[in-house]
Amino acid sequence: MSSSDIFLSETIGTAVLLLMGGGVCAAVTFKRSKAHNAGWVAIAFGWGFAVLTGAYIAAKSGAHLNPAVTVAVAITGGIKWSQAPVYFAGEMLGAMIGAVLVYLAYYGQFRAHLTDPEVLADHSSEEGLVDPKAAPKAGPVLGIFSTGPEIRNTVQNLVTEIIATIVLVLAILCLGLTKGIALSGIGVLLVALVVTGIGLSLGGPTGYAINPVRDLGPRIVHALLPLPNKGGSDWGYAWIPVVGPLIGGAIAGGIYQVAFA
Repeated sequence: MSSSDIFLSETIGTAVLLLMGGGVCAAVTFKRSKAHNAGWVAIAFGWGFAVLTGAYIAAKSGAHLNPAVTVAVAITGGIKWSQAPVYFAGEMLGAMIGAVLVYLAYYGQFRAHLTDPEVLADHSSEEGLVDPKAAPKAGPVLGIFSTGPEIRNTVQNLVTEIIATIVLVLAILCLGLTKGIALSGIGVLLVALVVTGIGLSLGGPTGYAINPVRDLGPRIVHALLPLPNKGGSDWGYAWIPVVGPLIGGAIAGGIYQVAFA
């Protein structure tokens, strides 16, 4: 498979992943959305279906859609390390495109939400409860684009992302040990269910990025979009959902090599 094939496949698949995943976050967040306040279960299943759709679309390249998966696959010999940057580039570009598409799909809702006095007052009040002297860390729509912790503790937040990513990546790698799964195509569905399960069981503390570009790409888009009253992009936290999943992916690749290869 050529580098251009890998790049295009990963770009399109990751764009769809972020469009649908960010889309469910937007649907639940916005007051002027029919899914407003649908809750965490809707978000967890929405992201699972997003993975399912994006992965089927990107099947040609192996549907990594995630640098943590790419690192693990390279460690286990599934791809050459020289191919990894091509995967990373496609994944990053796709994540940013997907975030822009969420903005376009919910353009009216973004504008209404960010000019709603009640929304802005609630957000200011929440910031004040944390520390009235602190600079704003996250705007009222940042959660549509990126993750954030419920309790801000660097070590715990990093460990949570590492653990959740190990579960995801190890499950992906081990699916290949069961004969027939890859040939039948059911592996993609099983991965989607794993992602849903991770969201329901391990997503509470940090919002389960488990994918560096899923968080970083949309966070960059949030910073660049001309949104009124959007607040900060919380760059102080941004390294955790990048570094944590990469460490988790590398550990999962190592575990697989030692225990299953």
